[in-house]
Amino acid sequence: MRIHIRRTGGFAGIERRAEVDTSARPDADDWHTLATQSLDQGHNEPPVGTPDGFSYQITVDGRTVYCSDPRLTDEQRKLITRVMKEGA
Repeated sequence: MRIHIRRTGGFAGIERRAEVDTSARPDADDWHTLATQSLDQGHNEPPVGTPDGFSYQITVDGRTVYCSDPRLTDEQRKLITRVMKEGA
C-alpha cells in the first residue's frame, strides 16, 4: 500500500509532501487500518479550511480524499503525522 500526503496552507503557504510504502513493513496491517479509516472519514472535495490552517490531500493506492485543520479526525491526524515523520 502506498500512502501519499500533500499538505498545503499554513502561515507561509509552503507545500510539503511525503509518502510511505507499507508493502514490506512488519506493521503494514496497522497502516492499512489507519489509512482505511482516514479515507472513510475524508471528503471528496477540499473542505473550507481556516485562515493560516493546513489542508491535506490523502491518497492511498490511487484513491484521494481531502481534510483540513481543525476538523481532522483522530485517525487522520495520526496517519498524517506518521507519514510526514516516516515518509520520504
